[in-house]
Amino acid sequence: MKNHHSFNDSVILGVDTHLDIHVGAVLSYDGKLLGTKVIQTNQVGYEELFDWVLTFGSVERAGIEGTGTYGAGLTRFLIKKGFDVLEINRPDRSKRRLEGKSDPLDAENAARTVLSGSAKAVPKLQSGACEALRIISVARRSAVKAKTQAINQLRALLVSAPQDIRDMLWKSKPHECVTAGMGFESAEKSPLLLALCCTLRSLAKRWQALAEELTQLDELLDNLTQEYAGSLRRQFGVGPQTAAILLAVAGDNPERLKNEAALASLCGVNPLPASSGKTIRHRLNRGGSREANNALWTIALVRMRSDPRTKVYVQRRTGEGLSTKEILRCLKRYIVRELYPLILTDLGRAQLRPLT
Repeated sequence: MKNHHSFNDSVILGVDTHLDIHVGAVLSYDGKLLGTKVIQTNQVGYEELFDWVLTFGSVERAGIEGTGTYGAGLTRFLIKKGFDVLEINRPDRSKRRLEGKSDPLDAENAARTVLSGSAKAVPKLQSGACEALRIISVARRSAVKAKTQAINQLRALLVSAPQDIRDMLWKSKPHECVTAGMGFESAEKSPLLLALCCTLRSLAKRWQALAEELTQLDELLDNLTQEYAGSLRRQFGVGPQTAAILLAVAGDNPERLKNEAALASLCGVNPLPASSGKTIRHRLNRGGSREANNALWTIALVRMRSDPRTKVYVQRRTGEGLSTKEILRCLKRYIVRELYPLILTDLGRAQLRPLT
């Protein structure tokens, strides 16, 4: 909580978060552990933690594990109370092997991470258009997987079905195959054919329901991205899904993105130095959001196929001996550089027009 007290009466809060309980630890600025406390993950528990911390002194900073998951509610509560909240990564495994593990120890380590200055990540606010886009994208992703699974199962059953049924129902296009499966009725009443008939209709109805759900979700994403990600949507190769994913990764508070390198790191497209001795090289970053990385890959692929400027670039880099994978990696980094200022612009506009 911001104030003008000296470090002598200021303390640091660290929190280890779980589904049902959180464990808090308070440190003084000289590194002394002042106390630990267990609270329930509800409003009463958050108020209890807040009152307890203030008994030790004024609080300027707090470190919380899992600010986007189990600690999301507490993070929002403490930010409203004026705390500077920092996101804490999971403790280093080598350190955990040496020192052991317990919830109070993890909470203490979170506070010590803040005290040392190594915790710098600002948590996402999860309270605006970006969070809305993230929620819809999560539902859409699972619906796509379930829809693909349904048609694959339906076709797998048709592969081993009696030949006359297979000839009748097998279609090359998924929606035609589903339509045929929904209307299938067997004249014979053997247990095998009854089971096959019932299962094919069930899978076909499931596929159709998921297709309708995806249509609704896509319409929602299209409307929201048109309103809150207009700058992104106007760029070549950026559609509703890719714009939603990139804005969701950036978060509702643009101050988290200090520069384009920060966004590249969030998307896992910043090359990491891997030099040793006389060998100077970089390696692929396999961290960051894989959904955002895939969104950049999709944009790059669309541009490689249809954008004249990108085609010229690909031709030149191919002549220099780069493989398609290497060219895609370069393109993803360039796309981040191009989209970074546009994302900041869209985030700024979104803050001026909050969701109601």
